[in-house]
Amino acid sequence: MKRLDRFILKSYLGPLVMTFFISLFILLMQFVWKYIDDLVGKGLEWYIIVKLMFYASSTFVPLALPLSILLSSLMMFGNLGEHYELVSIKAAGISLSRVMRPLIIVSIFISALAFYFSNVILPKANLKFLSLLYDVREKKLAFNLKEGVFYNGIEGFVIRVEKKEKDGNTIRDVMVYDHTKRQGNISLTTAEWGKMELSPDKRFLVFRLFNGTNYEERVDLRYNEITRPFQRTTFAEQYQMFDLSAFQLTRTDESLFKKNYEMQNVRQLSFSIDSIRRQLAEERKINERTFMNNMKFYAKVDTSSTHKIIRSKDKFNPSVIYNFKASDRFGVLETAHNAAQAAKQNLEASQDALDGKSKLIYKHQIVYHKKFSFSIACFLLFFIGAPLGAIIRKGGLGMPAVVSTLFFILFWVISFGGEKYAAEGVIPPWQGIWFASAVLMPIGIFLTVKATNDASLLDMDAWIRFFNKIFKVSRTQL
Repeated sequence: MKRLDRFILKSYLGPLVMTFFISLFILLMQFVWKYIDDLVGKGLEWYIIVKLMFYASSTFVPLALPLSILLSSLMMFGNLGEHYELVSIKAAGISLSRVMRPLIIVSIFISALAFYFSNVILPKANLKFLSLLYDVREKKLAFNLKEGVFYNGIEGFVIRVEKKEKDGNTIRDVMVYDHTKRQGNISLTTAEWGKMELSPDKRFLVFRLFNGTNYEERVDLRYNEITRPFQRTTFAEQYQMFDLSAFQLTRTDESLFKKNYEMQNVRQLSFSIDSIRRQLAEERKINERTFMNNMKFYAKVDTSSTHKIIRSKDKFNPSVIYNFKASDRFGVLETAHNAAQAAKQNLEASQDALDGKSKLIYKHQIVYHKKFSFSIACFLLFFIGAPLGAIIRKGGLGMPAVVSTLFFILFWVISFGGEKYAAEGVIPPWQGIWFASAVLMPIGIFLTVKATNDASLLDMDAWIRFFNKIFKVSRTQL
């Protein structure tokens, strides 16, 4: 039996590792296509891109691992069935449940490892990934000066060159508008040609200009709006420096992202949920107290002709308006209308704030339950892939890949839909997250029973006989 266990494990672990990295690669390519506009043209160092890809790959494990378990188990048992190895094992008196025993132990170990990953490693990976992605998206495009185009990528300056030589450093017919004073086009520098160079620390771009002129409107002089003073200076050689610090990747403090629910483990999520619930309860009490205090009076009227307070009654009497002079009634109604509008806006704002707090609790609870449902899903998908592979008896990446994709799409759609409904508060978060597992469990049990009993699940003749029996029973009853 030990030799059989080694054979089963060897046949399973190879496809598992292969399909896991294939799934991870596909998800990573999806990420690249999604954020390609934020990565291209910013002059990022290669190690920044590698770090971003590595952190992104870590966040895709909750999707790649269940899919790889489903596909690899289906492939392995499909290969055993296709090459009649599973038939030989059963002919030797070994049941399918005995064949699956070492893989069940491996699945339990993988499920435990998946929970550890989602609870300990995934929050740190999300923190690293989202903080780095934020900095990359906020980074400016790399300096790219084109011929005949006004370039405003450097803050406070607009640069135009007519021609760039093949060496990439020599420029001709240069124009530099200086907007650092934020007073419009009052300063212009032109030059016949020049050289572009980087400072040794690469923080500054240096223009070495030759045979040029500086034009400047002197708005700092007295009566400049009347006299319009203008200054023109020629030069044979001039240096102009531009700060490139905005083009460098600036890292944001990661502690600013730590309070996000995606960066927390189970213990931290429980603490955050309790804290938000207490805040929500306190805000509700404050809003109720404020509302009851405002309801003590219908309105407070202060006009030039009279000073009256209309106190709240058991039932409001509209005829109270006739207690005022005809000339004051319009003002009283307008004041009451404005007070009612203000009260309505305050109530709506308070309700929106409470709804936001409630939805934040839902999101915390969703992440909390997902850490457990992820590991359970890995276990359940094995009990779908393994018996299904024994029934289909097709190996390779053809039929197993198709069937696995269909089951995984079903699992993902149910999970995604449940998560969306839970995030909006339509259903409790635990129902939205665990509904997919509740759907998969009877499917796994059904397939396992059928595979163990060697049922002809895909035999068309068996299904025809089954439906014929049903039709015969229905005709007899009629």
